[in-house]
Amino acid sequence: MNIGQAAKASSVNAKLIRYYESIGLIPEAGRTASGYRVYTKQEVNILRFVKRARTLGFSIERIQHLVGLWRDKDRASTEVKRVALDHVAELEAKIAEMQAMADTLRELADACHGDHRPDCPILHDLANPEATVACHQAHGH
Repeated sequence: MNIGQAAKASSVNAKLIRYYESIGLIPEAGRTASGYRVYTKQEVNILRFVKRARTLGFSIERIQHLVGLWRDKDRASTEVKRVALDHVAELEAKIAEMQAMADTLRELADACHGDHRPDCPILHDLANPEATVACHQAHGH
């Protein structure tokens, strides 16, 4: 199939397909006599695999590793599980960091009167983050 058909079958746009090919994430496509790329069902399956891995937040480097593991029928699942759990740990750390950001912003918004007065703890914090950190440390937050 041509790149347009491969894009439709895999739900990966043609520009990304060319990029994935250029970085070696998928094998280089065969070419017709006139130079058009030709993709096999196997390459489309790899594209679907990559698309799903991207929706789960895996980095390109990890996806390259996972594609290699997926294609190696003699591999043990131990390494695949390790890669997945490493990614879970990173996601959980990001979630905790984002929750801390949301908590801080919620506290600042709660401290803001939200009225006609110009005084605003949110803007004060953005301009003077050290003062907020010191205040949080003093109050045990």
